[in-house]
Amino acid sequence: MHHDPHARLARLAQEIRTCWELALAPYWARIRAVLDTDILHRARQVAEHGAGHVLNDLHTAVTWDGSALHLSRRNKPLSRTTAGPGLLLVPSAFTGARVTTRVAPPEPPQLAYPARGTGSLWAPEPTIGTDALAAVLGRSRTRLLAELSTPASTTQLAHRTGLSPAGVSPYLTALRSAGLVSAHRVGRSVLYARTAAAETLLKAASST
Repeated sequence: MHHDPHARLARLAQEIRTCWELALAPYWARIRAVLDTDILHRARQVAEHGAGHVLNDLHTAVTWDGSALHLSRRNKPLSRTTAGPGLLLVPSAFTGARVTTRVAPPEPPQLAYPARGTGSLWAPEPTIGTDALAAVLGRSRTRLLAELSTPASTTQLAHRTGLSPAGVSPYLTALRSAGLVSAHRVGRSVLYARTAAAETLLKAASST
């Protein structure tokens, strides 16, 4: 690649594509759901408690004292004049238990941290007893609530449940009107998430 970049570029691109198809694509929907859930959680933290709370909640190695951000495992200081404006927070499923940084001015410095829920990413979903709740809400609406253990789009829910996207949409509208589901725009997608009321209903149904 170093000696003949033009000739080798196509092969490198194909290798990257193959790596994606074999190692990530089959699992990306699950990984993306964890990352999107973390982003929604951080956004709510900012709205309710402010940015300082978010920074102090990211990782044990990261602390904010009101005027400076401290990274306990970064030996080299990072000044505002050399780092570029702002700070980009990057939830990740691949950092392990540590945080990593990237500094490439004039881009803002990046701080990658383990997303919430990464530890249980490959754990099987617990079975939720929903028969009693289905008698009240209907099986399709109850199934959608059960599937929303992590936020998902209409297309993702259709894929998980076997319902058509056109069939999923009115059920989500009804659940949202009842205060059991909330909608959040992430990029070009709209993700649906269970509300606290829905969590209470599912917990009560599981205990019966």
